[in-house]
Amino acid sequence: MLSNDLTPRVFLAAGSTDMRKSIDGLAAIVQYAFDLDPFDPGVLFVFCNRDASKLKILRWDHNGFWLYYRRLERGRFRWPKSAADEMTISISHRQLQWLLDGLATEQPRAHSPVNAKKIA
Repeated sequence: MLSNDLTPRVFLAAGSTDMRKSIDGLAAIVQYAFDLDPFDPGVLFVFCNRDASKLKILRWDHNGFWLYYRRLERGRFRWPKSAADEMTISISHRQLQWLLDGLATEQPRAHSPVNAKKIA
């Protein structure tokens, strides 16, 4: 469902989002506030509440939306800060996994990706 090979791009909504919004409300935010296409099947849109204890992930599949919801019983997600003029924060699928595991999206001790062009 949240397969790494199907979702190469992930956008976090900067700041907090009203978690009473459902699919239509979140898709409208993506389309009108972020100026992005909510129907792009290769993108996840992630929203967080003010307390950083709840997340919603919106994803288009070939004939409908998926809406994933995660609520923490204890603790908070480490929602990244953004510049005041940014509406979204682009992260990798790997960084999303870190976020869902309760870690920061920046892991200085993690191996950085290697983009090899040829075998040496």
